[in-house]
Formats: sequence, C-alpha cells, structure tokens
Amino acid sequence: MWLYLIQGAGYGLAAASQPGPFQTYLVSQAVTRGWRQTLPAALAPLISDGPIVTVCLLALSQMPAWLERFLYIAGGSFVLYLAYGAFKAWRNFKMHTPAAESGSGQSIFKATLTNILSPNPYIFWILVTGPILLKGWRETPLNGIGFLAGFYLTMTGCLAAIIVVFGLASKFGAGFNRFLLGISAFALLCFGIYQLWQGVMVG
Repeated sequence: MWLYLIQGAGYGLAAASQPGPFQTYLVSQAVTRGWRQTLPAALAPLISDGPIVTVCLLALSQMPAWLERFLYIAGGSFVLYLAYGAFKAWRNFKMHTPAAESGSGQSIFKATLTNILSPNPYIFWILVTGPILLKGWRETPLNGIGFLAGFYLTMTGCLAAIIVVFGLASKFGAGFNRFLLGISAFALLCFGIYQLWQGVMVG
C-alpha cells in the first residue's frame, strides 16, 4: 500500500503544480478576490473528478492486457514530456498576474466547471493515473484506496497552498510556486522512468 500512497502523493503534487486552465483560474481568483474566498475552490477536484475517473476507469477496464501494457509505456512517455515542460517552466519562471475576472459566482462552482471542461484530467487519468489505480485495486482494494488518498490529499493541499501564497503574494512573492514546479519536474522524471519500466518489464 505504501508504494501506491507515495505514487499517489507524487502525482498529486504534479497535478496541482502543472500550469493549466484550472490552476490559472485559482491563481486569478486568489489575486483578485483574496485567498479566504478562493480557498474552498481547492476542493473542486473532489467534486469534478468523480465522473471523470469513473468514465476513464470504465474504458480502461474493458481493454485487453496488451493494450494496458502499451498505456503504461505511453503514459510513462507522457509523464517524461510533462517533466520536461515542468523543468522549462521552472527554468524560465516569471510571475504572471492574471487579469481580474468579472462576475461574483461561487468560486467552487466555477472551479469545478473549469476542471470538468479542461482536457488535462481526462488525459491524466487515461494515460497515467488510471492504469496505476486499476493495477493497485486488482492487487488489493487497499492499494487503490491508498493511491487515491495520496493523490487527492496532496493535490488539494498543494492547491490550497498555491491559493494562499498567491493571495498573499505581496508578502511572500512567487518563489513557492517555482519551488513546487522544481519538485514536480523531478517527481515526474522519477515516476515517468518507473512507469516506463513497468510497461516494459511487467507483463
């Protein structure tokens, strides 16, 4: 179980710190509305990912074993690609302040909608985290639960930290986000290599 818990935590950190529409929305809200009002939006993936994960796992569970093995290799390659992108973002990091968003809708509702409409979670669950979750669950449900717990506890915690840091940007600056990107790049590199190894060596 501990291996899956650690993998889940690593991928949760990577998912939280990768630039995308959802993260951009959270940062813009934190900067324009303050971290206290934006903080509940960190929980949006717990709401939006339910149907996303279900659809992806149903599709993956119907696939033959050889295609599952191919997905491990494709997923590992994709994770290495994300690692390279995260490294470039870390190397060329600059503080961007997004434009203020008009309107006064509920942060968590808009954040949930933004995450559902973003392609990133679908790609991530089909190519990367879905096969790992399925493999762990088939070994024992405890492994699957450990992976999900590590993933969502780490992701929501990191998203909350990003919201607070950008909400208090005038006091703390943007160094925390760059730090997260650096750790994310290293974690993605390690997990990408490990997932490629699983695809090649584990039948």
